[in-house]
Amino acid sequence: MEATTMNFTIEPVTSETVVIRIGKALDFRNAADFKAAAQTQVRAGIRSFILDFTDTGILDSTGLGSIFSLYRQVSPMNGQVVFASVSRPVQVVVQLTRTYKVFRQFSTVEAARKAVN
Repeated sequence: MEATTMNFTIEPVTSETVVIRIGKALDFRNAADFKAAAQTQVRAGIRSFILDFTDTGILDSTGLGSIFSLYRQVSPMNGQVVFASVSRPVQVVVQLTRTYKVFRQFSTVEAARKAVN
């Protein structure tokens, strides 16, 4: 059962894993919404997050900060946050910020699902 929150679609994969389809942007306008949606998932027992950036044209520092916040929250619980289907604009940010050193990247959501579970 998919749930849509603001610009994000959350799709369960297993009892501990979800795919969050980021949509067109993760920036100062919706980073707090992302954080709240992720927080709800963590409280529900989700430990692994696959972030789907297929349609994402904008990722700014506020959006990146909300992803790191999620990462800091689930890491102590052996959770993980991975990136999937990273669009060109997001790839530029990932390279510039060296975020690739923290978050594993997969070419497709399906590849990420196989690696995470």
